[in-house]
Amino acid sequence: MEEKKTAPDRGRGTLSALLFPAALAYYEIVFRLFTGTGVFRWDTLLALGLCAGVGCVGTVLGTLCRSRRRNRRITAILLILTAIPYGVEDFLHWQFQIFYDLNTIFNGAGHMLTGFTGDMFRLLFSPGGLLRLALYLAPGIGYALLSPRPGPIPASGRRRATVLVKGLAVLLICRLAVGMAPALRQTYAEQYTFPRAVEQFGLAAGVGLDVREHLFGRASFQAVDALPSPSPAGTEAPDATPEPDYAPNVLSLPLDDTTASGDIQALNSYVASLTPSRQNAYTGLFKGKNLIFLSAEAFSPYCISPELTPTLYRLATKGIQFTDYIQPSSAGTTGGEYQNLFGLLPYDGGSSFRELTEQSGVLTIANLLTPEGYYGKAFHNNEYTYYDRHITHVRLGYTDGYMGYGNGMEAYVQEQWPESDYEMIVGTMPQYVDRQPFNVYYMTVSGHAGYSYPGNAMTRRHWDKVQDLPCSDTIKGYIAANLDLESAMAWMVDYLEEKGIADDTVICLTADHFPYGLDGGAGLGEQPYLEELYGHKVENEFDRDESCWLLWSGCLEDSEPIVVDEPTCSLDILPTLCNLFGVSFDSRLLPGRDVFSDAPALAFNWYSWKTPYGMYLNGEQQFYPAVDEADIPDGYVENMCAVVANKVNYCKAVLDTDYYSYLFGQ
Repeated sequence: MEEKKTAPDRGRGTLSALLFPAALAYYEIVFRLFTGTGVFRWDTLLALGLCAGVGCVGTVLGTLCRSRRRNRRITAILLILTAIPYGVEDFLHWQFQIFYDLNTIFNGAGHMLTGFTGDMFRLLFSPGGLLRLALYLAPGIGYALLSPRPGPIPASGRRRATVLVKGLAVLLICRLAVGMAPALRQTYAEQYTFPRAVEQFGLAAGVGLDVREHLFGRASFQAVDALPSPSPAGTEAPDATPEPDYAPNVLSLPLDDTTASGDIQALNSYVASLTPSRQNAYTGLFKGKNLIFLSAEAFSPYCISPELTPTLYRLATKGIQFTDYIQPSSAGTTGGEYQNLFGLLPYDGGSSFRELTEQSGVLTIANLLTPEGYYGKAFHNNEYTYYDRHITHVRLGYTDGYMGYGNGMEAYVQEQWPESDYEMIVGTMPQYVDRQPFNVYYMTVSGHAGYSYPGNAMTRRHWDKVQDLPCSDTIKGYIAANLDLESAMAWMVDYLEEKGIADDTVICLTADHFPYGLDGGAGLGEQPYLEELYGHKVENEFDRDESCWLLWSGCLEDSEPIVVDEPTCSLDILPTLCNLFGVSFDSRLLPGRDVFSDAPALAFNWYSWKTPYGMYLNGEQQFYPAVDEADIPDGYVENMCAVVANKVNYCKAVLDTDYYSYLFGQ
C-alpha cells in the first residue's frame, strides 16, 4: 500500500523524479567540457534531451523498494554507477584521444590499465584528473550526504509507468528531431560510428546505439554509378610506350553460391558488382625481395628532417613518395595496426583485430608471401600480451610467430618506459637477415606519449639533440622520443648495406595514428601542440590525420623518383604491396586500392573522404572542391558518399559474417 504523502513528501517526490535526468545532463555537460566535444552547439540540446529520457529509468529504479532508506541508498549508488562510464570514457579519451566503444573497453581496458599504469595514475592524480574525479562523484556523494532523510518514498506501479511513459515521450521527440537533420539521421542509422554518435548524441545515447548496433546491426550496400576520376598524376608508367592490356586482379571466388546465408549472399553480390583493378607497369617491381614492415607509434612526417633524421629523410625522399597520405584515427594503436595489416577499417573497435584473426585465410601480406617460401616473424618491444598480441599476432601468417617483451624481447630490450626501438632492431635483425627471402613486421613503441623529460626514457636519451630547437618543450620531447626510431632505422639500413642486401630489401614504414598525446583530451581546433608540430591549423580529421608512408628499397635510389600525389590512406598499403610483390590477390576484397592501378584515387576516414576532386567532411555534410566545380560530374558527391558507405559496411560485414573463412577456410 502506497504511503500517504505530505506536502514536503510531494516536493521531495518531484525533486526525486528530476534527480536522475538532471544528473545525467550534468554528467554529459562535464564530459563534453573535458573531452572537447563542445557544449555551446545545437546538438548539445539533443544530447541533454536524450539524457533526460534515459534518466527516467534511474528515477524508477530509485523508488522500487518499500523502504525509503533502501531507496535512498540505491539512489546514491545508482548516481555513482552512472558516473563511472562517463569517467572511464573521459580518462580513456584523455589518454588515447578517441572514444572507445564497449567492445574495445571490455576487451582492452585491462591491458590499457596494466600496460600504461604509470600514465593512468599520472592522469588520475594530476590536478585535471582530481578535478574530473570530484565532479563526476559529486552528485552521488552529495546526495548521500545532503539529501533529506529518510529518502524517496516508494512509488506505485502506476506512478513508475507514468515516469517511464514521460521518458519515452522525451526520447521520441528527440528521435523525431534526429530524423529532421540529415547529418544526425545518417549517424543514427546507416552511417553509425561510436565516436560520432557520442559527439552528436552524448555518451548515454551513444552507448545505447552501440548495443543496438552489435545486437541488430546489419551491413547493407547501395547501388552506385561508375564515375570518372581525374587522370592519375605522378604514377605514369616509366616509359611512353602504349600500355599493355593488363590482367585484372581477381581470384576464383564462389560469388554465385546460392546455398550461402543471406548475409553472405549480400556480400557476394556486392563484391561481384565491383570493378577489379588491373595489373600495371609496377606489378612485380619487388618480386622476391625481402620485406620489413613497420607500424611506428605516433609517428609523423613532421619528425623528419635532413639534419635530425637523415636516414628517415633518405627513406622518404629516395623511395616511393606519397605526398597526400592519411592515417585514419580509429581504436588507437590496435586500430592503426589493423588498417595497416588488413587493409580494413576496425568496425568493432579494439576487438576487431582478434575477431578477424580468428577467421581462416585472413588476407595479410604474410599469408600471401609465406607460400612463396618466405621466412617471417612479428616483433614488438612492449608487453607481448598487450592488446592480446600473443593471440592475434601469431595468426598473421608469419612462419616463426611473434616476439614481444615477455616472450623473448627482454633479451634485447631494457625494461623502461617507453622501450627502445633501436635496441629492438639491433637485437632482432641478426635472427632473420640471413634467412632470405624474409618478411618481418615491427610494431614500435619509442614514440609513445607522454613526452615529458622526466617521464619518457627516449625523450631523456635524445634530449641533447633537441634542447636548442625553437619550439616548446612538449614538441622537443616528442621529436626526441622519435629520434630513437631514427637510430633504429639508421642501424637497419647500415646493416642491410653491410650484408649487401639493401637492393633486395623493401622497407615499408607508416604510423598507427596521429600524435594524440601532444594535446591531452583536446578536440579538433583545440590542439595547439599538434598545430605547432604541423605548422598549420588543425580544423578537420584530414588535417589531424595527415601522416606519411615510407616505401623504400635500395634498388630505387639511382632511379627517377616515383611520386604518388593523389590522396592515399593506410587501407591502400596492402593492395599496393600485393601488386609490387607480384602476388595473386583479388582487389575487390580490399576497400583500399593499389595506388599504381587504374582504380580511382580515394582516401577515406570512415564516412569522410578525399579524392582529386575535393574533400567531403561527413560531420559537416559539406564538400570542399579542389578543382573548378564545373569539372565535377553531376551527382559525384552523392555517388562517392554511397561508395564510401559501402566500403565501411563491407568492413563491418567481413567481421560479422566470418567472410574470409567462408571464402578461403577450406
